[in-house]
Amino acid sequence: MRQRLERWEAERGLDTLTDGSRRLVLGSYAALALLLAFAGWRLQAGTSLIAALIYLLPLLLFLPSLIARRPRGHAWLAFVSLLYFMMGVNIAILPGLGLLGMAIVIAALALFTGATGYARFRSRQLRRDA
Repeated sequence: MRQRLERWEAERGLDTLTDGSRRLVLGSYAALALLLAFAGWRLQAGTSLIAALIYLLPLLLFLPSLIARRPRGHAWLAFVSLLYFMMGVNIAILPGLGLLGMAIVIAALALFTGATGYARFRSRQLRRDA
């Protein structure tokens, strides 16, 4: 796997891969945040906005790392996205919420893929430029 990634980096370039993974992180982060806000509101039957925002709190803690483009913060975000993956699976088995749960699962997997890619490519890019 490592050789395949290094060959891919040589063919496409670190800058292109870093930019692509960054776009994937930002898009999936926004999608996951919107889906989680909707899921929180839907699961709480629209009674409390605070309950809906509780789902977003762990995700929002990584916003400074996203803004600062820190590879380590992206790596930790990848681990946290797996918690949202599990949450999406749990929501998907609830009656009437299958599509919402699967959308959360897809967004969490996209966030995981983008964040791990960004952490790898950006750290290698920083090492190269140093």
